[in-house]
Amino acid sequence: MRMGLALLIGVLALATPARAEQAPDVPAWLAAHVGEGEGQIAPLVLARAQALYRRKVAEGAVRNPCYFAMDATRPNTAEDGGPGRRFYVICEAARTFQAIPAGHGAGRRLDGLADFANGRDCARNFGNAQDSELTAGGAYVTAEIKDSFKGYYRAAGGGDVPLVRSFVQFEGEGDAANARLRAIGGHAALTLKGLCRRRDPRSPHADADGYVLQGTLVDYTGGRSNGCTSWSPTDAAALVASVKDAPTTLYLYPEAADIAAVAHGEAGAYWNAACLRAIGSPAYWPQGALAPLIAQYRRDHPPPPPRPIPLCAAP
Repeated sequence: MRMGLALLIGVLALATPARAEQAPDVPAWLAAHVGEGEGQIAPLVLARAQALYRRKVAEGAVRNPCYFAMDATRPNTAEDGGPGRRFYVICEAARTFQAIPAGHGAGRRLDGLADFANGRDCARNFGNAQDSELTAGGAYVTAEIKDSFKGYYRAAGGGDVPLVRSFVQFEGEGDAANARLRAIGGHAALTLKGLCRRRDPRSPHADADGYVLQGTLVDYTGGRSNGCTSWSPTDAAALVASVKDAPTTLYLYPEAADIAAVAHGEAGAYWNAACLRAIGSPAYWPQGALAPLIAQYRRDHPPPPPRPIPLCAAP
């Protein structure tokens, strides 16, 4: 079966109506950064990010002097062709504001069942289903940091360098409460492609047979993700360091109710104008509606038997 427009509209209609909003507290130093221009934060996104941060500080859940926000309705590409800046680091005590690039969830195409894939520039589809590779908006708090060895790559100047990628786990609320189950967090937009096995028994990362993984380093800053928040390597290093032993909040826009409000044309609903023209109308795919389709697709398309990673060619 295919999830058609009528069913999707029905899902949206079940979403909670958009809540009443309070104007953000905008001191003079921050005012120039508030708006809908490149590198600015929309007033609605700032208001919710402030409210979440202040609530978590009052609860004693965070003590970091800075907080994060992301507006996933904005383009992933700026007018000059570079990565669009739509992730925000706001430090009110220090009076600093930074807007940096961040990727959105790529989504997936389930042939014969549903198409909730996102283009590279503007996200149309959002959701919280496991294995959907979709971004889920809402309230998050940063949690533990996990370092994972991905393999070695050949540096530009020669020599093999290990890629150890840090991952900041997010804890979510509401529709985003399954963030840990989905392994949703933030990390550098780095990965290795074309993996092979290279013999190096002296490496601390060698397997029982004395082999390590080797691949080609790929920086996908400005690209899409599997639903996590991905940053440039430089930005990721700074952000990971800033939340180590000092959790903070991340408010990620839009939530399901915002998507429903925009899809229904409600007055006052916010979406980046350029992306709204590009996507037509956004869609939210909740766990309850999408999980059965993903399960059905798995049954219809069982994965092939695993193949061993090949040995690397001799240098």
